[in-house]
Amino acid sequence: MHRHTFRKAERLCSKKHIETLFAGGSRTISAYPLRVVFMPVEEAKEPVQVLISVSKRHFKHAVDRNRIKRLIREAYRLNKQLLIEALGAQKLKLAFVWMSDDLADYTTIASKTKTLLERIGENLQQNE
Repeated sequence: MHRHTFRKAERLCSKKHIETLFAGGSRTISAYPLRVVFMPVEEAKEPVQVLISVSKRHFKHAVDRNRIKRLIREAYRLNKQLLIEALGAQKLKLAFVWMSDDLADYTTIASKTKTLLERIGENLQQNE
């Protein structure tokens, strides 16, 4: 039985790490309305560090942006074990980016998040 937690150490906060993630050398997978940018790394505190981004361009009101981020975070928290098991000893930094102008319900976000995590795991196993 795994505990479904999302601790502070699992969040990607460092500006330097975020810039390297988006600068180049990273890979992207999309499942509308989400896009994931990910990059394997050598050294990290946690097996996976996550950034969740919802643009002000898509949602003018902070309430809406925060709701989407909260739903993505919850979907990731409950499904992250799929990715961690596929990683093995690898470490990974990833960013979830919201691409739609419309609010979505939790079931849509959860299914897309699960799909993306499975596809990342498959992608990393193929490239070993």
